[in-house]
Order: sequence, then structure tokens, then C-alpha cells
Amino acid sequence: MGLQVINDLDIILSEGESYTVEFKRSPDKSLPPEVCAFANASGGRVFIGVDDSGRVVGTDVSNTARSRIQDTLNKIEPQLKVKFDVLSNNVIVITVPEGDRKPYSCSQGFYLRSGPNSQKLERDSIIEFFQNEGRIRYDEMIREDLPVAIRFNESAYKRYIGLAEISDVLDRTAILKNLNCAGTTGGKLCFTNAGALFFRTNGEDVTFRHAGIVCALYKGTDKAYIIDAKELNGDMLSNVDDVMVFLKKHLRLSFKIETVRRENILELPEDALREAVVNAVCHRDYFEKGARVMVEIYDDRVDIASPGGVCKGITRENFGSVSITRNPIIASMLYRADYIEQMGTGIVRMKKAAKEANIAEPVFELSGFFKVTFKRTVPKTSIGHQSVANRPPIGRQSVANRPAIDRQSTTSQPPIGRQSAANRSPIGRQSAAMVDRKRAVVTFLERHGQARVKDLAEIIGLSDGRIRALLREMTYDGTIEKIGKNRYAYYVLVRQK
Repeated sequence: MGLQVINDLDIILSEGESYTVEFKRSPDKSLPPEVCAFANASGGRVFIGVDDSGRVVGTDVSNTARSRIQDTLNKIEPQLKVKFDVLSNNVIVITVPEGDRKPYSCSQGFYLRSGPNSQKLERDSIIEFFQNEGRIRYDEMIREDLPVAIRFNESAYKRYIGLAEISDVLDRTAILKNLNCAGTTGGKLCFTNAGALFFRTNGEDVTFRHAGIVCALYKGTDKAYIIDAKELNGDMLSNVDDVMVFLKKHLRLSFKIETVRRENILELPEDALREAVVNAVCHRDYFEKGARVMVEIYDDRVDIASPGGVCKGITRENFGSVSITRNPIIASMLYRADYIEQMGTGIVRMKKAAKEANIAEPVFELSGFFKVTFKRTVPKTSIGHQSVANRPPIGRQSVANRPAIDRQSTTSQPPIGRQSAANRSPIGRQSAAMVDRKRAVVTFLERHGQARVKDLAEIIGLSDGRIRALLREMTYDGTIEKIGKNRYAYYVLVRQK
């Protein structure tokens, strides 16, 4: 080491101070901050006995002097091992490794190397540094302002433990703590940030507004004209579900008819879209309060972007093959609820779904915002390739423009309600428009298991009142069943009961 430094010294002196080189005339009180800065960055060397211009002036190299320097550096926390070399021209070289227990501090505070200088970190910079080094995780932090007793969302909790197959007879406090969704502070049980994202009531939480999702539909290929927009600020699972409703409402559908039933096929694979949305809410940087997850539909693409870029340690080269989780509690919660099929497989699954659907592979942007772009094809003009936003609601097409399977005569049928239940199918021998609507309801319930009035109203394009009338008739037919009352009511297929 000493010989190498001697051989390189002329070059080092001529090049001057840099990101990894610092000159000091003497071991003054600024030495500990310089060493801390190197340890918190990529390591470096301090040359004592060299002035700022790179001129060798020498220093005291006695054992006593070196012992004093070592005693000064021993006060750095956590403990840091450095290497001393003494050159023949009375220069002491302190080699500082990159620390493996960052961040390091001295009595003057936290310091970080920035170019040829060492900068003291202020409060916000310290938080950012801790976050980047994985020392502070947003989802683990306990929120004293969100006591569980006051801000608990019972319906979101029950839905989650049902999906996660957690017995509801277990103690709720124990479950929340075991899920790392709550902790005790100041003698009261409070949500962690993860718990709040899943189980808090939706009050006017300004501090959580950034955690929502914004959906937008644009005319054309830029943001000049907004056709539709929606801001989602519910619990995390509901937000993901509502994004999918928005996407299915505005993306084109094609129809495949191979049996009596018609299969609706979304222009972009639903599995890939859902993976991208879940990935966005799972891995976004929640410390970034000035941005939200964005789901944007253009004529030529769909962009799903989340703040924060990829986690430290993921590069373009290992992207998709290395899994690093920024928010491990949130990821675990989504995995338990089956919103993540297998940890670390989201990118691969998106690519696979695109390949199976015979569409272009999604494009990924990794820095700043993490963005997934799905390319859309040029719309076809034939029936079944229209955007939901640009076509009349289901059931309002003319009979002439519907697939042959739906072209039933409406003149020879008796009015609805005058048919024998024994002689009609669950869909019934009704008008073609009514058949379309009922099939849409059945298809939605087959995919999602349950639905509320507002879900179906958005998908089918009818008012809440007309949807309720349709659902009453399907309930009377025995096709579906209503569960719950008033605003908590939802519908399921009878055979799924």
C-alpha cells in the first residue's frame, strides 16, 4: 500500500482533491467529518501533510501524533476501521473504506462526500440518505396521529382477512400487530403507515393524499385534452380494483363467440395491467409527497407510472431478475391477499402475458419515475373493437350491428315477466338489449366474484336506478343473489354461493 501511494503520489498531487481524495495540512477538527463523508460515500484517502494546492508540507508522523488521530477517529459511530500509511516525506495517508454500516456520524453531525467536498447533511437530507440506504422504511413507521380505535375501517379489514384466509375469530389487535400494521406507542394502538394504507377510514387525510392513484383518459397522444379522470383515495385493495374498472371501461373490447356465450377480450392483457398497477402501489416511494401513481390512457399507449424509480441495487442489467423491495410490509400484505402471485415475478409475468396476447412487450423506464408503457394498436372499425368511452352502452346497439348470436326477434316474445320460469334460461328470452345487459352482469360476476351497483353502472353504461331494476329482475330469475343491505349490498352468482 505504502509503495503504491508513493508511486502514485505525484499524479495524485497534480490532479488535486476529488471525490475520493482529500488534502489536509494538519489533523485538525475537520478530520472526523472528512472521514465520515468518505465512509458514507464510496470510500477515499485523506493525505495529511499536503496543503489545498497539492504542495507537500509534511506533518508530525510520530507514534504519539498517530495515536491522537486514531483516538479522534474512534469517536465516529458506528465504529469504523481505517488504515494508516506513513510516507517518507512525512505525509500520513488515511485510507477509508466504504462503510458497511451506514450512516456514520461524528460529534459535528452526518457528512457525505459530494464531488471534492464533504457536505453536512441537514434534516431532510439525512432522512433521504437513511431511506436510500434502506435504514428507514416508510411502511414500518408508526403513526401516533392514527389510533386504531378511532380510524379503523371495519369493512376493509373484513375483506382483507377474508382474502388472506385469516380467521376472524382471532384477536384483532394481535392480527394487526402480526401483520406489522399496528404498534403500541404512548399507551395506545396506532396504525403503521402500511396499516393505514390498508385499513384506515377515508377521512380528509392530507398526509395520505399522495398515496392515492390518479386515472386519466386523454384524446390523442398527449395531455392536451382530458376525456375522463378519476382520483382514487380508498384503501389499497379498493384502489387497485377501481383502477382495473377504469381501464376496462375505456380500453377496447373484442368479442370471441365459440359457444352460446360470448367472451369479451380486452385489447391489452388484464393480467399484465393488474401486475403493473400492483407493482406501482407496492414499490413506489411513499416518502415522495409531491407525486402520485398515475394511470394514463392515450390513443396509442397506456402509461402506469409510480414515483421513486427502482430500488437501490437494481440496474438495467439485472432488472427483472433481481428482486429488492422498498416497502416489504406492503408487499407481504399484497402477497397474502393474492394480489401478488409470487414475490419478484411481476416483471416476468407482464412480459409473458404480453407475449401470450401477441402484443408488443411493455417498455420500462427505471429512473425518476418507474413507468410501464403498453403499446396500443390502431383501432379497428368493426363491431367489438370500439372503446367503451366511444361506443353506446352495452345493450344500446342496433340489432343489425350486433353479433348474430344476439340477433333475437323482439316482436314475437311476450313481455318480460310473463314467461314461465321453467321455460326460460337464467338469461331469459327477452329483448336483445336485455340479453346483452344480463350477459354483461354475468361476465363481470364470473370474473370478479361480486359486484356493487356502481361497478356495474360504470361497466354497462346505465344509471344506478336502471341497474338496480335489472339486478332485481335477475335476482327474481334466480341468476344472482343480493348480499347485504343498503350501501353495503353486493351481488353474486347463485352458483357461487
